[in-house]
Amino acid sequence: MPRPLEEQKVIQSAVKEKDELIVDGMDISGHWNRMFGQRVIFDYSVEYLEKVAALDGGESLGWCYGCAKCTGVCPIDIVGDYSPRKIHRRTQTGVDLFTSEDLWLCTTCMNCLRVCPKEVDMIQIMPAVRERAVLDGSVPDELQKAFEDTAKFGNPLGQPQRKRAAWAKNAEVPVPIMACLNGDGPADVLWYVGSYPSYHPRGIDASLAAARIFNALGVNFAILGKEEKDDGDTQRLAGETGLFEMLAEHNIEVFNKYEWGTLVVTGPHEYNAFNNEYSKLGFERPVLHYTQFLAERLHDLKPLLKESVEARVTFHDPCYLGRHNGEYDAPRELLRAIPGLELVEMGRCRENGYCCGGGGGGMWLDSFTQDHTRMRLSERRVREAVEYEADILAVCCPFEVSRFEDAAKSTGNDQLKVLDILELLDHSMQGGKR
Repeated sequence: MPRPLEEQKVIQSAVKEKDELIVDGMDISGHWNRMFGQRVIFDYSVEYLEKVAALDGGESLGWCYGCAKCTGVCPIDIVGDYSPRKIHRRTQTGVDLFTSEDLWLCTTCMNCLRVCPKEVDMIQIMPAVRERAVLDGSVPDELQKAFEDTAKFGNPLGQPQRKRAAWAKNAEVPVPIMACLNGDGPADVLWYVGSYPSYHPRGIDASLAAARIFNALGVNFAILGKEEKDDGDTQRLAGETGLFEMLAEHNIEVFNKYEWGTLVVTGPHEYNAFNNEYSKLGFERPVLHYTQFLAERLHDLKPLLKESVEARVTFHDPCYLGRHNGEYDAPRELLRAIPGLELVEMGRCRENGYCCGGGGGGMWLDSFTQDHTRMRLSERRVREAVEYEADILAVCCPFEVSRFEDAAKSTGNDQLKVLDILELLDHSMQGGKR
């Protein structure tokens, strides 16, 4: 039975006055007898918490009241020791987030914000603190290299700008370039290809597939070629705001230079950038992720899908297409349209989908994060796909193909194929010739 209030007060008073205390025959001497007293909340400095909360965008870290709902859904905590709640606690106990390695582990996946009753927003907090760290020169080396390559070459892979459209030579179908249309009229679709689909070998595979699909559907499209530069949104989330603004200004100028109807993008990060960030700089035009664009044309696409894909396929929801922008159905509609394909959902899917680890600068921080996690996020996701007995892990983000293929190898799950939805559609459309 609970002790009467007056008796509790007597015990609290006794605890304060005596180093040794026996109550009801029980020795309650020692520091743990504080359970009978008021909780001391002034033992901790809030200096480092207030340092974060003082930033524009950092205010909400101070709203945390420690419920820890975020910890249960944080993809990093599943393979490490991390969550907004833990960040909040560490800033209360002497950790300066501006110089802590914790600053670079968040992938801005947004799953914490989805469940947070106080709306502690790491999508605002982390870029704000990282921006200050970047200005102070406190940046992991591999991330700094990605920044420098993007500034110098227009892409984080450090590839020549003049070769941005070189992949199109192997498409075996026309891939028009805006600057070369020669008065043939405006393009209905401006296809923003993106950096990884332009340069990375596995990204190029998806680009070639997209070009063939667009041609088969009779889409009047064109690309920007060497005039296109990286969208810069991932660099912004990693703290390089100035670089983002430079890239955005360039791309918006090029977009406005030509006549076109709809902007179609290959990647979710570009979709987020053009819809939500470029609009703040005055760019407001229709933007679709390729899965949305093709899902709207399923009536015309289905007759082209001739080859049966006899495989058990699971789909990984990209954070920046799903949680950030609410698109879950278009990719699944395309997968279900492929003959013979069996679609199976993993436990973490849709709103609670896992993260590949590439967002928020994580794409360029694998060597850094390996010292802070038991395994890469991509490796955990691959193991989950295998647990569901999938033959193919389907994706629709250019970051994910290479990440998951590497993870399949490093975890000994080489039998799991990782394919972009574009590749699966192209395979069915070509009658299995590719």
